[in-house]
Parts: sequence; C-alpha cells; structure tokens
Amino acid sequence: MGLRCAVLDDFQKVATEVADWTGIADDVDVVTFDRHIEGEDDLVAALAGFDIVVTLRERVPFPGSLIARLPRLKLIVASGMRNSVIDYAAAEAHGVTVCGTASSSTPPVELTWALLLGLARGLVEESNALRSGGPWQSTVGADLHGRRLGLLGLGKIGSRVAQVGLAFGMRVGAWSQNLTRERADEVGVELAPSKEALLTDSDFVSVHLALGDRTRGLLGRSELALLKPSAYLINTSRAAIVDQDALLDALHAGRIAGAGVDVFDIEPLPADHPMRTAPRLLATPHLGYVSQANYATYYGQAVENIRAFLAGAPVRRLP
Repeated sequence: MGLRCAVLDDFQKVATEVADWTGIADDVDVVTFDRHIEGEDDLVAALAGFDIVVTLRERVPFPGSLIARLPRLKLIVASGMRNSVIDYAAAEAHGVTVCGTASSSTPPVELTWALLLGLARGLVEESNALRSGGPWQSTVGADLHGRRLGLLGLGKIGSRVAQVGLAFGMRVGAWSQNLTRERADEVGVELAPSKEALLTDSDFVSVHLALGDRTRGLLGRSELALLKPSAYLINTSRAAIVDQDALLDALHAGRIAGAGVDVFDIEPLPADHPMRTAPRLLATPHLGYVSQANYATYYGQAVENIRAFLAGAPVRRLP
C-alpha cells in the first residue's frame, strides 16, 4: 500500500498547483483539505489514514495526545522553520519526523503597509461608499510624512517595515526588550527609551515580535491607554501579544483612531467573533504569509522534504 499525504488548510485549493508534486506521485497519494479541521477528535478521524501531514504555519496544533492517536503518521512538514504548536518530544517518541520550509519576510512587510495605508486613508470605507452610491468623500486621511512610526521589534520584518516608513518621510522609532542602540543605528531609526515612550509618542504603532513568555500580553489595557486618540495600531505578528479584549474595548470606545489586524486568538475566526464587527478595525484573515512566491516555496520545499524522507535522508528537520 502506498503512502498517503494530507495537506491541511488549503483554503484557496492551490497547494498542488503552485508546486510540482509529480516527483513523488508514484509513491505518495496526496489529498488536500480546503476546510479547517477543528478539535482533536475530528483531526484523528480525518488523519488516521495518512502517513504524512503538510500543515501551514501554526494553525493546527500537534500536541503529544494527537500524535499518539495517529499511529500511522511518520512525517509532519510545517511551513516555516519555527513552530511552537508541535510537540517535538512526542513526535520523536512516536517515530515521527518533523521538517520545515523556508519562509520569506517580504509578504508580511507588504501586508503591514497595506493595512497601515488602508487605515490611514479610509480606503475600505471610501471604496464601499463609492460602490454603493454613498457619500462622495466622507473621511479625511491621516498623513504619513512627518508622522512618527513606532515599531515593536526590529528584526527581519520590523527593519524592512522601518525602511518603508523612512521612504515615506516618517520619523521611525523602535523598541524591544533586547534592542540595542547599535541595531537601531544600523537600521537608521531612533531607539525609544522605553515601551511606554514609544507608545505615547507614536502616530502609528506596528507589532513585529515573536510570541513568547515575555511578549504575551505585552500590550494590555494600560499600554493601549498610552496611545494617542489619533493613533493607529497594526498587528501582523501574533494576536496574543495584544490583549484582544482590551483592543476591542479601545476600538468601541474610540480611544484610538483604528487598528489593522491580521492575526486572531482563534483562527479561522468564528462567524460570531466580535472582531468581525468591531468599529475602526481593518481586519484580514491572516494573509501575512499568503502570497504566490511564499506558497511556491512552502509547497515546493514540502515536496522536497517528502522526497528526502522517502530516500531516508530527511532535510530541514525541526526543531
């Protein structure tokens, strides 16, 4: 009996189109799932007959309890080279190899600016009004030139967001717990003396930090209260870095001008989730990594990983 491979969360139904899977076609039967599978019991029911699973980012957790209930599973391929929702010890104990893929920082940089610009110029509201016979001009756009962009995090993504901000003529500052003046000078931005100073002074704040014990809940009620009423918050990183209830309260109360959000505490977002109807919110369904080039890399390298595994020499192993 040949091997079977499940490709999860192929919402756009493109996984087998953006990469060439023919190299493993003789050995592996590939089945794609275009709907998210929620809950361990449903995952067991769906994946029990598969030897290989290809999963996107950290959307589907693979705790030890799930891995133990999938005795046929031998290989997990996750997009990206970092994944916090896979129990690696359990995988090793059950003889499951885990591999990753490369991932470009370009798509989330571009989406960050799509959200920021969309908010600043009221693009969704104005476009909807134009298409529905609404008022001709109803918003006054916020300028970028000369305004302060505050970045929480100055890594690969944050530094590229900074470069775009500088090109717009913005004054760019950054802060993180480990950020040094040397790094800030290298990128050409100001080092904020504290998180509080960054939040207080910025007209736009964008989050570019990895989620961990030190960053979970980094922006809570007291931090959001420091933002100007005219300020905008952008989060394309991880939802848990920002207190979601506090953000919703700030949006409903009009304590900030708006927020652009691509990440949520539950994904996919339930139909009745309050983020779907919050005012002053420009929200997208976690599109930060979703681009043609990134998908070609994810699935192309997933095929390479499977081929290497079949040859007995796995590549890009995690962790």
